[in-house]
Amino acid sequence: MRKKINGIVVLALMVTAGCSSRSAVTSTEGSDKVTSPKVSSQSTEAPSTASQSLPASPTGYGFDQWQTGPLGDVFFDFDSTVLASAAQAQLKQNSAWLENNSAARALIEGHCDSRGTSEYNMALGERRASTAKEYLVKLGVASSRLETVSFGEERPFDTGKGENAWAKNRRAHFVIK
Repeated sequence: MRKKINGIVVLALMVTAGCSSRSAVTSTEGSDKVTSPKVSSQSTEAPSTASQSLPASPTGYGFDQWQTGPLGDVFFDFDSTVLASAAQAQLKQNSAWLENNSAARALIEGHCDSRGTSEYNMALGERRASTAKEYLVKLGVASSRLETVSFGEERPFDTGKGENAWAKNRRAHFVIK
C-alpha cells in the first residue's frame, strides 16, 4: 500500500512539474527563476493562420488567442530586441492605458519564432520582454507594476513555416494581471 501511495505522489509531482515545453523563465526585480506558466482552460494550440498577415494597425488587440485585454502586442525583427517605430507607438498606447488604470499590473510575455535552439529562444524571449518593460518604465510606468516571462518558441501564434508565420511569433505579448 505504501508503494502505491509513493507512486501516486511521484506521479502527481511529475504532472505538477510539467515537461520542458511548458517551462518558462520568469524575471522579477533582480532575480531569475524557472516556473511553469499558468495554463488556462483555453487550448494552448494556436490555429494555423499562414494566410493572415500582421495587423495593419499597431493596436494588436485581439490579435491572438491569449490577448485578454486592451494592451497590444509589439513585434520584433528576426533575432532582434530592437523596438521598431510601430512597436514604440504601441508601447506608448499601452503606457497611456496603464496610466489611466493605475491599479492594473501587466505581465509581458516574450515570444520567438521556431528558428534557433529552445535555450536560445528562451533567452531571446526574455530579452524581448525586458526591452518592452524598460521602454514602458522610461515612459513612466512603475517597474513594480510590470512582470516579464519568456515562452521562447513554445507558444506560437502561427504554427506555419515561412517568414509570414514567423513574423507573427516574434513578439512581446501583454496580459493584464
